[in-house]
Amino acid sequence: MSQIHALSDDQVGQELRKMTAFIRQEAEEKAREIEIKANEEFAIEKSKLVRQETDAIDSAYAKKFKQAQMSQQITRSTVANKTRLKVLGARQELLDDIFEAASAQLGEATSSQDRYKDILKGLILEGFYAMNEPELVLRARKADYDVVRQASEAASAEYKEKTEKDVKATIDEENPVAEGSAGGVIIVGGNGKIDIDNTFEARLNLLKDSALPAMRKALFGENPNRKFFD
Repeated sequence: MSQIHALSDDQVGQELRKMTAFIRQEAEEKAREIEIKANEEFAIEKSKLVRQETDAIDSAYAKKFKQAQMSQQITRSTVANKTRLKVLGARQELLDDIFEAASAQLGEATSSQDRYKDILKGLILEGFYAMNEPELVLRARKADYDVVRQASEAASAEYKEKTEKDVKATIDEENPVAEGSAGGVIIVGGNGKIDIDNTFEARLNLLKDSALPAMRKALFGENPNRKFFD
């Protein structure tokens, strides 16, 4: 028959110390596991926060950089447009000055009677060919009636020589060209419904429209932005 021996106080104390040491060790290991896991989670969360802040900063910088680029482009475009308008304005002013100077010199064509008669003959003859009618009306300044009659007779003779057709031109003295005009004539046909304005002012305006492209090219060179040409 076996015997059960009671533990002495020392033995009980030893067992308690063993159990306490074991529990403490288990607790320390568990604490280390918790700490390691907490550190890992902290590192992950920290990395996540840092990445989010970095992305936010990058996004804000990219937005500001794009805004700065757009602002710079707008500024450049505005300056370029203003400069272009100034250049165009200066060019137009120069062209206007040229035609204004030409307008001021229109009256010089009438200073020589013979030269003026030849000019009128050409202008009247042009109207004869364009109208191609047997009877036409001429309008001119009152001061030019005599020289217009002479020019008309010469034009009629040349017209008949070239076309073998007669044309009669009569001066409309009831509707003269304004005295402020530099000279020239208006040829009226079609029973008064059609007229060709060959006054000096009208011819100069016609020249403006037809000669401007060539003048711009001669004065300023070809436009690199122009894609189509007449």
